[in-house]
Amino acid sequence: MQASEAIDLLMKIISIPSFSGEEDRVADLMEMTWAKLGYRAYRKGNNVWVRSHYFDPAKPTVLLEAHIDTVKPNAAWTFDPFCPEIREGKLFGLGSNDTGGSIVSMWAAFLQLDRKAQPYNLIYLNAAEEENTGKKGIQSVVKELDGIALAFIGEPTGMQAAVAEKGLMVLDCIAKGKAGHAAREEGVNAIYEALPDIEWFRNYRFGKVSDLLGEVKMTVTGIQAGSLHNVVPAECRFMVDIRVNEYYSNTEIYETIRSQIKSEIKPRSFSLNSSSISENHPIVERCKSLGLATYGSPTTSDQAVIPWTSLKIGPGDSARSHTADEYIYLKEIEEGIELFVRLLDNFQLNI
Repeated sequence: MQASEAIDLLMKIISIPSFSGEEDRVADLMEMTWAKLGYRAYRKGNNVWVRSHYFDPAKPTVLLEAHIDTVKPNAAWTFDPFCPEIREGKLFGLGSNDTGGSIVSMWAAFLQLDRKAQPYNLIYLNAAEEENTGKKGIQSVVKELDGIALAFIGEPTGMQAAVAEKGLMVLDCIAKGKAGHAAREEGVNAIYEALPDIEWFRNYRFGKVSDLLGEVKMTVTGIQAGSLHNVVPAECRFMVDIRVNEYYSNTEIYETIRSQIKSEIKPRSFSLNSSSISENHPIVERCKSLGLATYGSPTTSDQAVIPWTSLKIGPGDSARSHTADEYIYLKEIEEGIELFVRLLDNFQLNI
């Protein structure tokens, strides 16, 4: 499978809007693409996967996964985000970098690897609803994919090996006060009640710092209170984005916060915990033998909601994700295909 065919497929994908929960047309495209290549595509909702021709239940199974949903384009785009365009070696379009490069690099690598029997089975999966961690995404097909010994999660890492990933917990907080007239000494200002808690989030440091992921990072990212200039607000709502390293579970972080702040707090989810793979795992050793760097990723992915040992790796640059005029270099796709093949051809899991 040539890189040019992978790039052509990515251009077709970009041209179809595929927001979280609305991936059906791209899922249809991938089903048809696999059928033309002689593969049986399995589908649940908007998740589509195929198995290698040489599938043997006695062998361990490796998963190649990349999500097909995108965020919605922001207002700063200077051209139609659904009209793919190649300029100066870059392919522009919504989802080109996050995570179209991984979709087609893994696709092409799968086809090359499946030309012969490997020491493992191979499954290729396009998952839905990654961007909103939706229940109809990869979580909905975990039981359909029993026996995964190792998963590659396709995200733009510059084809370097993200061996650890920060967890995520979002808190909705409410500070309570009492309404009153702003011209008189009445009421209890909920904004002032919230300030010590907001300051605590700004200054508190959890003690365990990771070599790969650094410290737990807490950021107040939104605040809402009051609507009239002359009314003391009775309620102040604020939200907190928390990025958790591998030394803490989200539950542990929550219990510490609950013991320290006065505001009511409600976690949106506990499920996006930090994840990591051993530096001694055979795939990490193979990455190092090929000269790939290992690092800890500050962003979350489908890794956070799967039960399997996994490695996050793919072409592109995370800094381009969710940005206006998103792009990926054509060379990155070519190198991605080559590296996935080199990583996995005749790879021995040793489990």
